Amino acid sequence: MKISAKGRYGIAAMVYLARNYDTSSPITIISISEHLGISKIYLEQVFSLLKRSKLVNSIKGSQGGYQLSRHPRKISAYDILASIELSLIEKTGAASEKMGQLNEILARKVFDVLDNSIYEALNAISLEELLTALNHAESNENLMYFI
Repeated sequence: MKISAKGRYGIAAMVYLARNYDTSSPITIISISEHLGISKIYLEQVFSLLKRSKLVNSIKGSQGGYQLSRHPRKISAYDILASIELSLIEKTGAASEKMGQLNEILARKVFDVLDNSIYEALNAISLEELLTALNHAESNENLMYFI
């Protein structure tokens, strides 16, 4: 499994939106771009895919931007990556046409197990968890220790 830059940027941008979820004001792509250091043009492509998957809502106009379509606890890393990555989990083809039984066993015992593990792991991680971890890391970074 390989996650593209677009997938990584998508998760980062969604965490940024999750941080601003309670304000209920839309966040512009320019704001996300400046805060995360990601190309605006690249983010537009990412948000097009996120919008198509109904993970974000877009608000038009001068006060417009993007918002999460539902609470951060209800959006998983899998939801985000599946909307961006074209082949996040694709079925593995047969190893060889001459290995009928072996192909079935490999699919059932190796490849399906691996695909299911990836799905379960990514589905278990919510945006809310990622945001909590980020907030915790940032608060630890700001601590001063005196001796």
